[in-house]
Amino acid sequence: MDMRETLVAAALTVLEQNGAEKFSTRAVCSIANVTAPTLYYHFGSADGLLSAAVGEAHRQFLERKKAAIRSSDPVLALEEGWNDFVRFAAERPRLYAALMARLMQGGDIPAFGQGYALLVERVEAIAAAGRLAMAVKDAAQTAWASANAASLLHVAAALQVTAALQQPDPAVIDGLRDRAMKAICKSRSK
Repeated sequence: MDMRETLVAAALTVLEQNGAEKFSTRAVCSIANVTAPTLYYHFGSADGLLSAAVGEAHRQFLERKKAAIRSSDPVLALEEGWNDFVRFAAERPRLYAALMARLMQGGDIPAFGQGYALLVERVEAIAAAGRLAMAVKDAAQTAWASANAASLLHVAAALQVTAALQQPDPAVIDGLRDRAMKAICKSRSK
């Protein structure tokens, strides 16, 4: 692993442990066993390192998402992708929060665009099978919004946003997915 990769891996560790709001280059340097000038030589600033770490996290997420899809049925493939998206947020809530914060701040994250394009491809496959109940754009937005809503329930509970938000009941998560899928897809005729 070269120094840039080492620093990005250390930055991901800090993000997962502390979140973006407590991101510290000092902690990254300690984990990577380097001095601050080395970090700044490779990334220019803390923001440059944070951008690289978020980009790497999105790349890892995208690779995982591609591997998660096993079904050749386009509807089941969309469900598998939805489930994997939510599982990622549940397993890595601080990293998910950092990714979404960066996205909402207008950060350039090429892997995000690739991931959304993958979602649109899955929806287009449902349309090609004659099973789409709405426009492709609307279906992709419905899938994305519902997966993010379910993910936010996990993140808010994990980060203890409020004591009232506990880990979501799996039935609530499944219900969000099932209602989105029912809206997106035509029911199969018997």
